Amino acid sequence: MSRITHEMNHEFADAAWQERHAVTRIDQLREWMRVDADGSLMRDVELGLARAPMAMRITPYVLNLIDWSNFLKDAIRKQFIPVGSEILPSHPLLKMDSLHERENSPVDGLVHRYQDKALLLATDRCPVYCRFCTRSYSVGLDTQSVSKKRAAPFQMRWHSILAYLRTNPVIVDVVVSGGDCFRLKASRLLAIGMGLLSIPSIRRIRFATKGLAVLPMKVTSDHEWTDALFNINHVGRDQGVEISFHTHFNHPGEITDYTIAAAELLFKQGIRMRNQSVLLAGVNDDPEVMKQLVKRLSDIHIQPYYVYTCDLVEGIEHMRCSVKRACQIENAVRGITAGYNTPVFVVDTPGGGGKRDVHSFEHYDRQTGLAVYRAPSVRPNQLFTYPDPLQSLSPDAQAAWLNPKRAERILSDAVETARVKSMSGLCGMQK
Repeated sequence: MSRITHEMNHEFADAAWQERHAVTRIDQLREWMRVDADGSLMRDVELGLARAPMAMRITPYVLNLIDWSNFLKDAIRKQFIPVGSEILPSHPLLKMDSLHERENSPVDGLVHRYQDKALLLATDRCPVYCRFCTRSYSVGLDTQSVSKKRAAPFQMRWHSILAYLRTNPVIVDVVVSGGDCFRLKASRLLAIGMGLLSIPSIRRIRFATKGLAVLPMKVTSDHEWTDALFNINHVGRDQGVEISFHTHFNHPGEITDYTIAAAELLFKQGIRMRNQSVLLAGVNDDPEVMKQLVKRLSDIHIQPYYVYTCDLVEGIEHMRCSVKRACQIENAVRGITAGYNTPVFVVDTPGGGGKRDVHSFEHYDRQTGLAVYRAPSVRPNQLFTYPDPLQSLSPDAQAAWLNPKRAERILSDAVETARVKSMSGLCGMQK
């Protein structure tokens, strides 16, 4: 199949057409494959999907961005289509729901970890499924390796969520996510926005979506949906409540004419846009690629906000980068543009400590690849650890992690060293 372009097919610019023609099965993907004469690549993809925690769902728009002649190394492909040959054993510290979101959910579908902010999980569906999704425990369809932990239907949860927010006025900031709010019907999007705006204590509402990177034509073609968003924004401004749109671009190649048109429309409506990237090996772990991404986002009025080290997710160990590498890339990016358009590189600490500046570790041992963080405003009496990917370590360190007794010793030694450093007012990297 040749690449579909807007000039060749006007339906391509229609979000509903994109959704109807999303690729969800291996036989559909085979039609896009151009350089697989003996079928070895498709067999590799089948092996990858068998081990992936996320189901496959890819819009023609995203498929059109892939360089199929460079399939294995392509930065877009790596994010959405797994191949078995690249999957490495997961780190022993990996756990489903590594951020402990369910433990921090006072009511079903609402995560309350930070004092004044809550995360509202409005859906478990996305227009496209990322391989590295933090919520692989609940988002999307069941896979061969993961049976999803389903929330109750949203309408059954909505009244409990609103009641909790009303009785906890300390919460002034709500992030609407999922899944992805692009998959919400316009009526539900409007109901959520207006429901949140009916609570006087809420001063900021953020709609989080990867949609602008994988289905930008929704903003320009689904007028009912964008009108709902614009109505929420206008009412919010009248009430002094900030409405913002949080996007998820990981590579400059994801920014196209469709993206620019959608971003311009949102900007003209006065909607603040910020971007949250994930640092991924082979995608954006190159300082020049990250600089390009920062610059291109800034040019279309999307503020580069966060770059996350990749969470511990099954089947994507080869995509994670070390804390050392994250620090190196942040140092390279800082200073290339205005400070407000320079993203903060963060670790969302396993165990529920929340986001910590990647440089702010209490202790980091490069040999064992273990960084220890403190989260005084979230859980002041607890230390949180984030491990580098196994493949970044020496063979002896890898073997140590795979030995339960040695791994336990690595953890206890790192935590104890961090406690000592914290008590003495020291913070830094072990030489």
